[in-house]
Amino acid sequence: MWDSLVAAIALLLIIEGILPFLSPAGLRRTLTRMAEMDDRALRTGGLVSMLLGLGLLYFVRY
Repeated sequence: MWDSLVAAIALLLIIEGILPFLSPAGLRRTLTRMAEMDDRALRTGGLVSMLLGLGLLYFVRY
């Protein structure tokens, strides 16, 4: 189990590092826009992201 958790964290770090590596200016613009969004929109986006991830994990595992 621990090896799967470490692999998942490693993949997360790789995926999150792609945008700042390829387009640091684009990342800054995106983060500036996100900072201007209201809390409700950010929470909704986070919820949608978590549900999509959960659905994908369920699909892959079962």
